[in-house]
Amino acid sequence: MKKALTLMVSASLLLTAAGCGGASTPAPAAGGDATAKKPETAGAAAKPVTLRIAWWGGQARHDYTLKILELYQQKNPNVKFEAEYAAFDDYWKKLAPQAAANDLPDIIQMDDAYISQFGGRGQLEDLRPYMEKGSLDKTNIAPGFLKIGEYDGKQYQITLGVNAMGPTIDTEMLKSAGVPMPAKDWTWDDMEAMAAKLKANGKLLGDRLDVKTFFPYYLRTVGSKMYTDDGASLGYTDDKAFVDYFKRYQKWYDAGYVLTLDKMAQKKLTPEDDEMVLGNAAATFSWSNQYIAWTAAAKRPTDIVPPPGPNGNKGLFLKSSQGLSVTKNSKNKEEAIKFVNFFINDIEAHKIMKGERGVPINSKMQEGLKPLLKPEETKVFDYVAWAEKNSSPNDPPYPVGSVEVMKSLQDISEQILYKKISVEDGAAKFRKEANAILVKNKK
Repeated sequence: MKKALTLMVSASLLLTAAGCGGASTPAPAAGGDATAKKPETAGAAAKPVTLRIAWWGGQARHDYTLKILELYQQKNPNVKFEAEYAAFDDYWKKLAPQAAANDLPDIIQMDDAYISQFGGRGQLEDLRPYMEKGSLDKTNIAPGFLKIGEYDGKQYQITLGVNAMGPTIDTEMLKSAGVPMPAKDWTWDDMEAMAAKLKANGKLLGDRLDVKTFFPYYLRTVGSKMYTDDGASLGYTDDKAFVDYFKRYQKWYDAGYVLTLDKMAQKKLTPEDDEMVLGNAAATFSWSNQYIAWTAAAKRPTDIVPPPGPNGNKGLFLKSSQGLSVTKNSKNKEEAIKFVNFFINDIEAHKIMKGERGVPINSKMQEGLKPLLKPEETKVFDYVAWAEKNSSPNDPPYPVGSVEVMKSLQDISEQILYKKISVEDGAAKFRKEANAILVKNKK
């Protein structure tokens, strides 16, 4: 979906922007300090700029992001936005042809799994020089948070917030089914027992456990990982982990604990069409930053728990919820960087966002938000703080070719669930295909 933001904002804002004759009000300094030094050339004309910006998410994210863009326009009347947004899968499908045509938006929301694909192919701007000269202020950002966006020695994204895997649970549905809330050290066997009781009560465990998320997590819990550090091959050679994981999931699929593949294919992966939100499932297996949107859409009590173990602390890690990248083809890089700096470091923007894109990486933003948080927002901040102490370091960014690898994993998992291939044969096929893809992209 593509919208010219200036068509959406209020009439008064449009009149204000037009009446300023292009005069630019500077964005506040990092942290939104109202006492920030005013420029000596206040009133000097600023060149009109149109920035294209793209993100994925549900309706609530779309709505508040547009409000943040309006706020930025109030401070910078010379800037107009063209907003392009979609659900997660549709978002990447739209970016692919834009990238091929060298016509990406100026600013794009970025996921860790895609940094190598876009950055490794020269389509993202290195943000480090802008940090070094101060136009992208990193003063209150811990170095570990910056490393999340690094690939091949360059800073291709700055994360908007950190999160951790954390299923959202419908507490009332569990109570009605006679199932206790999961403990922080629950296991896959506990989850299976929960699913069986829910099924007996006519409910699903969830719409699915996304294989692209949960298989790499499972590998970490058994002491392995998805890729080698150099990205030249899969990070495991023994197929036992693959076989164990998919035999369990095939059992759940056959038992009807999750949606059938044909029904899942109709999903847009937004809060509004999630089975937990719709009251048909007890959980949605997502990330901590999604808790707020899913709970708001469900309009009933929920809680957030860690993913299952054993060894959940080995599998769990802090991740960029998503980041912002500036594209190489942008003709307005300095203005794009200025907006990214605002999005990361302006307290008024964060008061609108309230951690929905993850716990802010700027410590001043965290401090400024805490007194304003609602109970469900506080749960997210508290869960991420717990996860930070009960997790292991994240793996390196996924290598070039990982998007193809994950497509292969998804395709083979569907063949397994449809019983077109055995789990064992699927494991061997995946390892062969994945390693061939990774070798090809290393050349």
